[in-house]
Amino acid sequence: MIEELFDIERYAYRDSIMHRLDARAKIIVVFATIIAIVSVPYSPIVLTIGTIFFVFFIVLWALTGLSPVVYLKRALLIIPLWGIVILFQIFIKNPYYTEYTTVVALPFGINIYAESIQFAFILLVKFIVTISFIILLSSTTKVQDLLDGGRRLGLPAEFALALGMMVRYLFVFGYMYRKIVQTLETKAFDPFDRNLPYRYRMRQIGYTIGTMFIRSYEQGERVYTSMLCRGYGRHSHLFLKKKGFKFSEWIFLAVCLGFIIIIPVTVWLKQVSWF
Repeated sequence: MIEELFDIERYAYRDSIMHRLDARAKIIVVFATIIAIVSVPYSPIVLTIGTIFFVFFIVLWALTGLSPVVYLKRALLIIPLWGIVILFQIFIKNPYYTEYTTVVALPFGINIYAESIQFAFILLVKFIVTISFIILLSSTTKVQDLLDGGRRLGLPAEFALALGMMVRYLFVFGYMYRKIVQTLETKAFDPFDRNLPYRYRMRQIGYTIGTMFIRSYEQGERVYTSMLCRGYGRHSHLFLKKKGFKFSEWIFLAVCLGFIIIIPVTVWLKQVSWF
């Protein structure tokens, strides 16, 4: 995982229609989609809206020129973690239903309900759509462009500066980790080698973690001192050049926002008309 950290932005440096778009347009579209899908009430219409939004995502992903494998790799790193939380929903009586039908009765009074399975599936659809658009944004936009776009959209300068430093020195932390691991490998130390005593392996791993934290602290002190020497203070702000939207970016933004608003409203009105 640490080694993959150094390649986290390599796809953002590609050249495509989506890559060349202003970061603000992509941020607005992604957040609008997330707000739209999350705001839809927990009902079967989420399945229809989620499917349409996912097709919309596929169209945008096709404009990036990136392989679907890139999306699948990033999605598979995230979905299993939250998939466990979603899976547990099938055992819970959530407040969105009044009646429950038991599908499977398990020992110790644990039951699986049909309504809870439906709720878990709806939650999964919302989650997949949300994660897909976040992956789209991170795969086509550099971190610095995201921060600049956020600043231009009104993100406080202090918050943007803190985020920028966190992202920048995350790579420094990864570099330190790689150096320590290489040093241990040079000394023929393998934490998974069962021929070595268990206590010895745990002690060396503890030393490694402690060394990383100490080096990170020292690096932070050096960086802060350097910032003070360059005039950084409470009222310091990073210069941000003004930048306007191109006509094509306005068109893209208008079409996407119109689609994101019209689809949920249309599906909702159709459902109401059926009743």
